[in-house]
Amino acid sequence: MSIQNKVALVTGAGQGIGRAIALRLAKDGADIAIVDLNEDKMNEVSREVEALNRKATTFKADVSDREQVYAAIDHAEKTLGGFDIMVNNAGIAQVQAIADVTQEELDKIQKINVDGTLWGIQAAAKKFIERKQKGKIINASSIAGHNGFALLGVYSSTKFAVRALTQAAALEYASQGITVNAYCPGVVGTDMWVEIDKRFAELTDAPVGETYKKYVDGIALGRAQTPEDVASFVSYLAGPDSDYMTGQAPLIDGGIVFR
Repeated sequence: MSIQNKVALVTGAGQGIGRAIALRLAKDGADIAIVDLNEDKMNEVSREVEALNRKATTFKADVSDREQVYAAIDHAEKTLGGFDIMVNNAGIAQVQAIADVTQEELDKIQKINVDGTLWGIQAAAKKFIERKQKGKIINASSIAGHNGFALLGVYSSTKFAVRALTQAAALEYASQGITVNAYCPGVVGTDMWVEIDKRFAELTDAPVGETYKKYVDGIALGRAQTPEDVASFVSYLAGPDSDYMTGQAPLIDGGIVFR
């Protein structure tokens, strides 16, 4: 396998896209550090990774807290015997009209989506440099990091910010053999989209399910995205076939936003 015996840390790995990424990287031969806030879900993913004959460890951390992110990476290195791949997957959505966004809502989403990504980049790069090795940093952006969407304005702004951090970090760390890229999913059939759809229904009086259907109907490939679709692309970014790629944030959305 292309990443056989590498160590990968995935934030937000207890469910959804993060879980799919953790399992795909394990199938590809990596040992996995599972980072999340939900211990029960982390433990379940850990068992799934171990069923694939790979090592797994869990670490409860809030990615908006810089010290906790650094501690998670230290734990992964100590427990799994190395550190090679950082996937900054953890994030939250927010559906709100720009006119109604509160300071509390703004602070919460920025601390998780932007600060959490920054701390992950920073801590991973520091560890790679300390270990005198190359490394892969992979960040979660979105189609909303390429296009702003109505009622998703602040969420979109955080995902644009992830793209900017990805580009800047790629330039800063390239000379040390560290690549930094992002992935930009579209409409993924996860619990997050269930909540997004419910919130759209509250704000627009649309029936529950209608917003999700509208977005899915607009996908060129004719179906909603699965977490495994995203994980397949992250697998490429984590492996040696992407070694000459850095600072990029490709769309993996089935054909919604075109660049």
